[in-house]
Amino acid sequence: MKSIHLLGATGSIGEQTLDVLANHPEEFKLVSLAYGRNTATALPYIEKFQPELISVQGTETAHELRGLLTYHPEIVTGKEGLIAVAEAGSPGDILVNAVMGSVGLPPTLKAMESGKDIAIANKETLVTAGHIVTELQRKYGVKLIPVDSEHSAIYQCLHGDAKEVEKLILTASGGSFRDKARKDLQGVTVKEALNHPNWSMGAKITVDSATMMNKGLEVIEAHWLFGVDYDDIDVVLHKESIVHSMVEYVDGSILAHLGTPDMRVPIQYALTQPSRLAIPGSRRLKLWEAGALHFEKMDYERFRALKLAIQAGREGGSAPAVLNAANEQAVAMFLEDRIRFLEIDEFVERALEEHETLTAPSLEEILEIDQKTRSSVADYSR
Repeated sequence: MKSIHLLGATGSIGEQTLDVLANHPEEFKLVSLAYGRNTATALPYIEKFQPELISVQGTETAHELRGLLTYHPEIVTGKEGLIAVAEAGSPGDILVNAVMGSVGLPPTLKAMESGKDIAIANKETLVTAGHIVTELQRKYGVKLIPVDSEHSAIYQCLHGDAKEVEKLILTASGGSFRDKARKDLQGVTVKEALNHPNWSMGAKITVDSATMMNKGLEVIEAHWLFGVDYDDIDVVLHKESIVHSMVEYVDGSILAHLGTPDMRVPIQYALTQPSRLAIPGSRRLKLWEAGALHFEKMDYERFRALKLAIQAGREGGSAPAVLNAANEQAVAMFLEDRIRFLEIDEFVERALEEHETLTAPSLEEILEIDQKTRSSVADYSR
């Protein structure tokens, strides 16, 4: 039985992770979990799995939770609580990092230091500190297993010597506005941006899909996860979201991972690899029902956020941390109707232009840059 620790239990990935654990109680034990303030969502899961340690955002939520529980776990709070969850348990356990944002970075590093394998759904960890994460991975001999559907697809398609790989090919649905020209995006609304045609996700990641920043962050992730140069990572538009990603080998062969859009598949594989388990109630892919599959060359001027992300990744150092922080702040402002959709890209570009890149920033420098960037972007609209 594998011991699991979960950060971000009430988000989309977190809830689907708990669904996977519930389907296979003989395989997994939930030892600890963290969530923010959504006790109404978390409580049924907590009572079902009865983890020994729970982290919440603040003391008010902790007090509320204690009054509702029928058992007596340890409850911790704040950033220190996330660290406690990450450090709980034993070497060889698995930490599922499903929180949104750079808050997921410090607990991931602590979990690696404690000997845990990491099932990573938190893009910001690798985007902002890929050089630190990969160094710890080598030092402690832990696994870094992707949960994103695209990276899981690549992970499953890779085999043999990495020298045999010619290219990684990430697929992109194109998001909510994929059929609109850039000039038609001036007045789009938050509601329209959140209407993703294929996937059901949280608000922030859905907006990132609409700008294509999500795919840009995934390119940076792929660079660190698989040790592949940016020149050897392609992105193609694939509206059906059936081919999740591909690996091209030196002999011209391309291996693709296909399946219906169901995040439980990559989540479960991250927890069981290289073995596989059935997923009750999953919708199976029937190619004759899908009909034709379509692929288009990526337009980097139309999807400017993707271009900015790849440029920041190539520059390296602290540039991706600025990219991520600026984007998070700008997306939050858009979701609050404080800025227009196209200003997300503009604010990210401005933040990158104003930043003087550090070559190999420490964790403390990354966190400081993160906060300064958010503050600067917040001032752009004033």
